[in-house]
Amino acid sequence: MDQTAPDASPAAPPPAAVISVPLGMFVFTLLYGGMTVLAGVLAFKQVQLWPTSLSVESGIFPFLLLVVISSTLSQLYGRDAAKRIVWWGFFPLGLSALLMQLVLGLPASGEMIAFRPDDLAAFERVHQSTWRVWMAGPASYITSLLLNIWIFDRLRGSGEGESTIGLMIRGAIASALSQAVDSVIFITLAFYGEFDITDLMIGQVLAKVVLSLVLVPFLITFGVRAARRLDARAG
Repeated sequence: MDQTAPDASPAAPPPAAVISVPLGMFVFTLLYGGMTVLAGVLAFKQVQLWPTSLSVESGIFPFLLLVVISSTLSQLYGRDAAKRIVWWGFFPLGLSALLMQLVLGLPASGEMIAFRPDDLAAFERVHQSTWRVWMAGPASYITSLLLNIWIFDRLRGSGEGESTIGLMIRGAIASALSQAVDSVIFITLAFYGEFDITDLMIGQVLAKVVLSLVLVPFLITFGVRAARRLDARAG
């Protein structure tokens, strides 16, 4: 009688490692990627700060949300996690710039050339003129957002028993300082030499500092609460 044991069945492969990402971080990261792209597109238009002659570039609105999101992530998930999100923000920013160049290089349809030539000309004129904006964006983006995270984290102290007021104060200070730096870098690189940037520079710095002191603290508080609620729901 053959006593030879049958061949053992091959061992099942070990289960793949599962990376668990808090729902709050996941949602805010998606929002972060969208705002990086939108900030570069909106920056081309300058809007007047009525009733003064000062102006701001429209990219400040999504950029302030980037500050809020990075501060929220730093508060809940740590400075290193927030810094990783900032660095990964280069990916949608760079990809969108490449896709824009691809679209500009492709020929327009015959229908658009025949029936909507003004729309085509406006699209190409605006987006072909934004190369300096696309180049200035990453320089100001990485400098100001990493600075914001660093200041926000350093002001945290031990972080134990911090009140909502303390969170709002830290957010306001970090945002105001980092956005002032961002304004100087971005406006200089994007628009210097094209026109007198004095009013735009002053308006940009004032607008970002004021919004950082008045609006950003409440947005960060809301962001932290929203992310915590998402995490609790997922749990």
